[in-house]
Amino acid sequence: MGAALLVWGGTAAPAAMAAQPRWTIAPSAGGGTRPAADDGRPYIYAEGTPGTVLEDKVAVTNPTTEPLRVTLRGADADNSADGALDLREKAEDTGAWITFAERSVRIPARTRAEVPFTVTVPAGATPGDHPGAIVASGGGRDAGVSVRLRVAGPTLAALTVEHVRVKDGDSIAYDVVNRGNTTLTPRLTVRADGVLGTVLDRRARTLPVELLPGRRVTLTEPWPGAPALDSVDVKVTVTAGGGAADSATTTARFVPWGVLGGALAVLAGAGCAAFWYVRNHRDRRGST
Repeated sequence: MGAALLVWGGTAAPAAMAAQPRWTIAPSAGGGTRPAADDGRPYIYAEGTPGTVLEDKVAVTNPTTEPLRVTLRGADADNSADGALDLREKAEDTGAWITFAERSVRIPARTRAEVPFTVTVPAGATPGDHPGAIVASGGGRDAGVSVRLRVAGPTLAALTVEHVRVKDGDSIAYDVVNRGNTTLTPRLTVRADGVLGTVLDRRARTLPVELLPGRRVTLTEPWPGAPALDSVDVKVTVTAGGGAADSATTTARFVPWGVLGGALAVLAGAGCAAFWYVRNHRDRRGST
């Protein structure tokens, strides 16, 4: 994990290269096992049984006045630790199953090149989603397009919520693990009950995360209005399509240590003064 290019659902580029690209890569119009009605396919979708060979094309457009050479490769999609979409350094799944008619392509000036490729689904491929990407490198930059491959067979939507904890008194961290074989879009609900009643009740909302099969991510929910003094039971619930759902809880104790420390210091000072007074008074009585 940790590749420079983050790709999902269309053309993308590294954050450091956010300026308007000189060239682009996109799915070719009308291709794949689920072609769009127009030229606007945002990603490549492919579906087949183990052992099949799927065909499609990508289009590399060079709008400049100079010829361009790009090199193509397949990659496996991944989640980074915080849930962002990333690419694995080494392709062992979908990225390794992609074969191009030409890996190195020369595109003349003001020209669009259609590059055929195949996805060969191994005979032993597990059913479910196998997210990947096609990455093009050339002209000093990388760009790519998402490949959403589904291998036919039984699918399971399942997740677990783990390691809920309150961080620094102003946020709630938790882990979500995709235990199934389909990509999930999680929805979050958070509730916290204190000694005197509910102190946090956030209704279900969709998180900006696409959780890939088998991946674990650590997410954080801001809690700027956390109580200053309370004992709170926090419950985090995550759901997703297909009936996936799980909850986990933790207990947090909020103590204003600064105020309490000041109060203890005052009490300690008062105690020392009282002790000094009693001792001094006793010494005076003994001397008379």
